Amino acid sequence: MTRVLQVRRGTTTQNNNFTGLSGELSFDMTAKTLRVHDGETLGGFALARADQVSGGSESSFDINSVPTSFWQSIVATYVPDAIQTCESELCTISTGSYLEYIFDLQKSAKFAQAVLVCQTPEAGYSIDDIVAAFGINTRTNPLPNTFTDESGLHTRLFMAYENFWVSHKSSGAQTTITNSKWKLKFVIWY
Repeated sequence: MTRVLQVRRGTTTQNNNFTGLSGELSFDMTAKTLRVHDGETLGGFALARADQVSGGSESSFDINSVPTSFWQSIVATYVPDAIQTCESELCTISTGSYLEYIFDLQKSAKFAQAVLVCQTPEAGYSIDDIVAAFGINTRTNPLPNTFTDESGLHTRLFMAYENFWVSHKSSGAQTTITNSKWKLKFVIWY
């Protein structure tokens, strides 16, 4: 069975004397138009039909006639700032509790990532290959913590004296790496 949606309806006089709920629609049977109500305005707001609009129909609208200032205001209001990226220098993987790099920025990071850069061939990788599929002990693809203070934007990857591993380039198997054959690089988006 078909469902039918029916809105309140009445003559122009009846609609003029009606204050609908906020967001409510009513149909003016005399003028053959819809009215939108805000819960406060007597009579609501009549919507124009296509034949009542200058030009007579929607097809006569030319998007090129919209002034540039309108588009500039829309872009300024709704388009987010461009996201920028920054990479750290290569960091030596040590056997400490964490690795840290401080960026000379007084902004917080929207996202931060740590990647490994191969220095000596290992686990199927060549020199300068960048590997994002790595882990530390049981943690897969660990993300660095970030915070900002007077010295800049800190990126800190906690290692807890544990071993690094990568997914082998050809087999994908978890392969423990030799720290001295790899460097770590931080990448931030801000």
